[in-house]
Amino acid sequence: MTNMPTANASHQPLPIIDLSAADRGTSARTLFHAQLHSAVHEVGFFQLVGHGVTQDETDGLVSVMREFFALPDEQRLAIDNAHSPHFRGYTRTGDERTRGRQDWRDQLDIGAERQARPPAPSEPPYWWLQGPNQWPAALPQLRSAALQWIDRLSKVAEKLLHEILASVGADPTFYDGIFGAQAHCHLKLVRYPGGSGDGTEQGVGVHKDYGFLTLLLQDRVGGLQVQDEDGHFNDVPAVPGAFVVNLGELLEVATNGYLVATSHRVVSPPGDTERFSVPFFFNPRLDARVTPLDFPYAATAPGITQNSDNPLFAEYGYNELKGKLRAHPVVARTHHPELMTPA
Repeated sequence: MTNMPTANASHQPLPIIDLSAADRGTSARTLFHAQLHSAVHEVGFFQLVGHGVTQDETDGLVSVMREFFALPDEQRLAIDNAHSPHFRGYTRTGDERTRGRQDWRDQLDIGAERQARPPAPSEPPYWWLQGPNQWPAALPQLRSAALQWIDRLSKVAEKLLHEILASVGADPTFYDGIFGAQAHCHLKLVRYPGGSGDGTEQGVGVHKDYGFLTLLLQDRVGGLQVQDEDGHFNDVPAVPGAFVVNLGELLEVATNGYLVATSHRVVSPPGDTERFSVPFFFNPRLDARVTPLDFPYAATAPGITQNSDNPLFAEYGYNELKGKLRAHPVVARTHHPELMTPA
């Protein structure tokens, strides 16, 4: 039935990192940094607790997300991302691709609410990624809930990035200048319906994330799998109150591979079960160029992953545009045919 390797059920759980330990005094902070250093250097994934986001905040977002996916098809399709040159809005099940193969999920893509900035002929094409969101008319509360979540998790991610940099001996504020008010943070509300349509069980295919950090809120259904150094995929069970955190490609570029962006995927839930998740992507400005990190372990960095099918760019906008054009061929063909690579 499936072309996807089986998960390694014997794999040890991801590290659990308590962000609140950063504020508990010298000894607790020292241990916290040692644990965090190990997680970001050796694994690239961990479970984050002690982040301060309350259960009420989480429940509020999850409730409105479920209301969105319960809307009639025509109301969701009214904000189809095929209408948006900025890749914002609703993607119906099967319209997204990973490595050329169909992902079996539907989702709503949301970013910072900004005016469109069509690039001039002399400007980089990644400015197409900036623009307004599309919101369902029947669910006005979704807009405030989603934008509040982006603001809330941006603060958590900023603190976490500071601590990650400190844990490897770098200046915690080293990258503050490429974020700020124009940071290109991104939110997805995602539903995985049970059983993928083409029999591959690919909820979303194997990939790495584009930016700095991803904070994922997942339900208890399961399906997220992380690839280990031996190539095995291992299940990531839900930990109550935790965000699953993974490092993106830009941190791998910034540290010449010392911090790892780890490949991962989602397998479709069984039968008629639905899985819901909310990934938040902490990204810098589109025009931010990532300066190599100045840190004591730089000499031991192994180098970035070399993959001719997935070139890594130090300028963030190019890194994200690369992924969007591949993942959303309908939007790309409709609005940006000149940017598509010939087959």
